[in-house]
Amino acid sequence: MNSPFPQPDRIILEGMRFYGFHGVNPEERALGQEYLVDLTVEMDLGRAGQSDRLEDTISYARIYRAVRDVMEGEPRNLLEAAAQSIVDRVLSDFPVDAVSVRVKKPHPPIRGSIIESATVEIFRRRKD
Repeated sequence: MNSPFPQPDRIILEGMRFYGFHGVNPEERALGQEYLVDLTVEMDLGRAGQSDRLEDTISYARIYRAVRDVMEGEPRNLLEAAAQSIVDRVLSDFPVDAVSVRVKKPHPPIRGSIIESATVEIFRRRKD
């Protein structure tokens, strides 16, 4: 069944991999680990669809580099803080209406546990 509400245009980058030193445990800060990031931005893609010109959209490479700068940069204690920093950077640097980001820590080091991953997902809309 079709929604009566139009869906926004989106650019989605999935499975970005970074090596970072985030976490509250000393071993996480010393050894680091891989993180996976999925990012979705909402913006009007109509002009780019018509013109077929990069100038009318945003570069995937530029978005990737912005995410990489956060994930491989200053260590954060919490995944929540890393995710918020990504959202803040994207909203600051790109003409998007909204951003959704998912930061995943595979096999988090929790003694006595078997966990595939810990994931934080946040969504922020540009304030008018």
